Amino acid sequence: MDLSAVLGELYARAARGVRMDLGAMRAACALYGEPQDAFPVVHVAGTNGKGSVSAMIEAIARRTGKRTGLFTSPHLCRFAERIRLDGEPIGDDLLGAALADALVRAMDLSFFEVATLTALNVFREAKVELAVLEVGIGGRLDATNVVRAPVAAAVTRIAMDHTDKLGDTLESIAREKAGIAKPGLDLVLGRMPDSIAAVIGEVARAAGATTTRVEDRGDAHAAVVALRSRSRVGLAGAHQIANAEVAWLLGERIGASEADRAAGIVGVRWPGRLELIETEEGAILLDAAHNPDGARALATHLATHALPKRTALIFGALADKAWVEMLDALAPAASLRVYVPVHPGTPGRAGADPAEIASRYSGRVASDFDRAYALARREVGPEGLVVVCGSILLVGEARARMLDLPTDPPVAL
Repeated sequence: MDLSAVLGELYARAARGVRMDLGAMRAACALYGEPQDAFPVVHVAGTNGKGSVSAMIEAIARRTGKRTGLFTSPHLCRFAERIRLDGEPIGDDLLGAALADALVRAMDLSFFEVATLTALNVFREAKVELAVLEVGIGGRLDATNVVRAPVAAAVTRIAMDHTDKLGDTLESIAREKAGIAKPGLDLVLGRMPDSIAAVIGEVARAAGATTTRVEDRGDAHAAVVALRSRSRVGLAGAHQIANAEVAWLLGERIGASEADRAAGIVGVRWPGRLELIETEEGAILLDAAHNPDGARALATHLATHALPKRTALIFGALADKAWVEMLDALAPAASLRVYVPVHPGTPGRAGADPAEIASRYSGRVASDFDRAYALARREVGPEGLVVVCGSILLVGEARARMLDLPTDPPVAL
């Protein structure tokens, strides 16, 4: 099976955008005999942190001896990163065959719906004992919400993002993400304001579900803080404490011992999240901060760690992101800022113009990452730090360049 040809057919469906409706996805699942019902599922929603939490709970489940599936989006370098078995991206032959079948039999599906359906089919065929599904956008109408009876679920954090689809208030966004609630399910809620937790609680109760806030489980916080004090956990950053608290409680839901939960959180790996890469030319920090909330978390990390005297920022963003607010947080940390275009690979979306960004926050403009990195490294030298952020797509490009990794085309879906 020629994977590149199959991916070409899949990427052609990116023009359909994101469909906020479950009708076609439910019909496709029925066509395939309801693959989403074939294994236990942990469902994870949230504005930020949902990928990290998904990676943590999958790592915890593997520590218990379970065969696991993990579905996340978007990918950094290769599409296969989105569908993992036992922690590893699935092979090209399996991916190509599963995608090709879904493309032929489910003609009406969008790019993300095909990806979701493919993951569900792969997990069923692999006989996984637990699948972790990260929500794409929102929750209520996300393609992953065809899951009817997850064994555990969480909403990690609520912040402003995708306001064109989810609403322009935290409350409206919270309602959409709370839409993963199911009868009899207890949603784990990450750290969030009382008013937002109340909105999620209202939606959950209407669906016959309940909620548990990590703030009300001091034992989870104590366990994570103690773990971080004696171990170097897999994911850096103070904000990962809150994510680990959510994963700790989700681990409890799937019957993992405290030892397995601790081992999973310590051992988890999730590229592109405060990922420090040491090269012969110097250090580079990659972070998938792509909205103001994520940028503030990155800025906090930079402000609370002993940094080299010179730090350069390579920044690129999608035009529909709040990049001004992101740079409000990040610009003061850098002695040099270099702005680059981001190529979303998605019709209807565009990268922010680097020249426009430079007119708001002084900095250099480069035509691509390679030129931006050369400028940044020359400015800070081998002892300095280069930070890359603003878009997951840019972070994926940078990671592939720095580690000489194979890539598939980017797509902001």
